[in-house]
Amino acid sequence: MKVIQNKSTYNAFALHALIWSTILLLPYLVSTASNDYKIGPIPGFLFTIMGTIHMGIFYTNACYLYPKLLNRRFWWGYFISVALLLLVSFQLKYMVMAAWFPEMLQDSASYKFVYGSSTGIFIISIVYRKVIDAIRREKEQKEKRTQQLFTELKFLRSQISPHFLFNVLTNLVSLARKKSDQLEPSLIMLSGLMRYMLYDAQGKKVALEKEIGYLNSYIELQKLRFGNDVQINSQISLPPEDGAYMIEPMLLIPFVENAFKHGVGYIQDPQINIKLSLIQGVMTFEVWNKFDREQDTSKDESSGIGLPNVQYRLNLLYQDKHHLVIRDDNNCFHITLTLELI
Repeated sequence: MKVIQNKSTYNAFALHALIWSTILLLPYLVSTASNDYKIGPIPGFLFTIMGTIHMGIFYTNACYLYPKLLNRRFWWGYFISVALLLLVSFQLKYMVMAAWFPEMLQDSASYKFVYGSSTGIFIISIVYRKVIDAIRREKEQKEKRTQQLFTELKFLRSQISPHFLFNVLTNLVSLARKKSDQLEPSLIMLSGLMRYMLYDAQGKKVALEKEIGYLNSYIELQKLRFGNDVQINSQISLPPEDGAYMIEPMLLIPFVENAFKHGVGYIQDPQINIKLSLIQGVMTFEVWNKFDREQDTSKDESSGIGLPNVQYRLNLLYQDKHHLVIRDDNNCFHITLTLELI
């Protein structure tokens, strides 16, 4: 961030230097020595001196007087200071013309142009200050929104992990009670999932390949738990040439968690179907499961954390790049998420 700010400051300085150099050297670029490098009736040397005075007016007002004094407390001091600034510029111009260009004092048209330009530069400096302040306020608001978004996402991710671990540990308790031989491989798989959550999922985004690997591990963990009691069909694959796409970490797992939370238990012939496809940067993710509406009301209250969380994250990160359809009919729960990853 500091490097970007330094570069921006350098670019602004270079632009100002270029503009003022062009103004101060303009007579020598567009006129000739035989014409005394005049710009209209103004000799080149006088034009350069006036440009230097104008530069002083511009930066004194834009960088100090306007931002420091023009407020409710010192507004009167600002107008007094501006009047003094303009009077000083008038006096300097008069002294220069009287010493080196006395003939200019006899030309009323040139005389008015010389003094009127100070007022014109002053007005330009006010416009410049207003534009700079507007850009700065917009930048601050954008940074504030970005920071707020980051804070919200960090909070949402912190919700996902405990919710996920609660469900997985509940599954492992079930295996322990059965004294299943699958407990040890389940714990090893859980350690891999925790490694992903603690290290890989802490950045802004992760490779889609990693997210899919995490999702497959979770499904395998559930297969170890339920065995043949639940029919689990998954078609999740990532073409090798599409492995460079990035995605928000732990974005897909809540939908699968929800299916296992509500799609097993006292349901006859429980079945969970999971499908993921990726075509030209557009990912389609589907999860379908049976559920019993009456039995579903007995689920614990924590089951409501996952889906609202992921829906909110989708709105924050993929506002115009996702389409989520949730269907709940005939004791079937079906979600379809279409997500643009390009």
